[in-house]
Amino acid sequence: LGGCSWQAFEDGFPNLTIDAADVDAIENGAECAFLACLDTPAAVFGNMALIYALAQLGARHFRVLVPFFATGTMERVDAVGQVATAAAMARILSATPHCGSGPSTVVVYDVHALQEQFYFSDNVHVQLKSAVPLLHEKLAELAARPGGPAPVVVYPDDGSAKRFAPRLAEYESVRCSKVRDGDARVVAIKEGEAAGRHCVIVDDLARTGGTLIECARALKAAGAAAVSAFVVHAVFPDESWRQFCDEEGLFEHVWVTDTVGPVAEELLPPFEVLSIAPLLSKLLRGAE
Repeated sequence: LGGCSWQAFEDGFPNLTIDAADVDAIENGAECAFLACLDTPAAVFGNMALIYALAQLGARHFRVLVPFFATGTMERVDAVGQVATAAAMARILSATPHCGSGPSTVVVYDVHALQEQFYFSDNVHVQLKSAVPLLHEKLAELAARPGGPAPVVVYPDDGSAKRFAPRLAEYESVRCSKVRDGDARVVAIKEGEAAGRHCVIVDDLARTGGTLIECARALKAAGAAAVSAFVVHAVFPDESWRQFCDEEGLFEHVWVTDTVGPVAEELLPPFEVLSIAPLLSKLLRGAE
């Protein structure tokens, strides 16, 4: 692991220093990867300053690992004047200097919309990766339970199905949709059989968590033997995750990853935090 001094000047701006030994190693052709934290606006400036500096040292191969592309939910505009901040963040990352072998690589995990990869310029190489291998492990554990209900993958909306169905094609699925009930919007089962199964809801991120809870209620009403959920990015502003703790018995498991670290550290049951460190390790060691 490389070293860096993360300090701040009196005005609050970052005061960053890369360890001299690491500077020498990078300048002499070492490969280099930077694990970025871009999940808050305040973190972006310091992270990007260090990313640019590391790339300019001329590493033989330089990768920027972005576990959570936080602006991903603002990838399009519906009215004149709206700003697609996902495109702006992609431009900022696209300014990463070339490394010794050419364009630097930006690795993004479970981006909210696949088309966001085209917001980046050709100055960088973009790789889209997924935390779904962690879900495969959990599904295999459920399937191996003696006498337990067979797992079925549930997509709470069409967006989730588009993102994850190709990676989970070997499992039976249930597809849901949001429908209007008066002034409210509720989740209803559109396709598939939930009765007697262990239903595992899959989505890329959760903010309020309302869709997951409504989906779980619909599955239980349809006769599901158990309901769990797998969500890659646990955003949950204003501790909105706490409502899951009030829904006693609704979820057997709620698996999330640690891509949003400060939130992951606070979560209580039924949440279980899965580390993406093994996925990063495989990537860096070329084992994927």
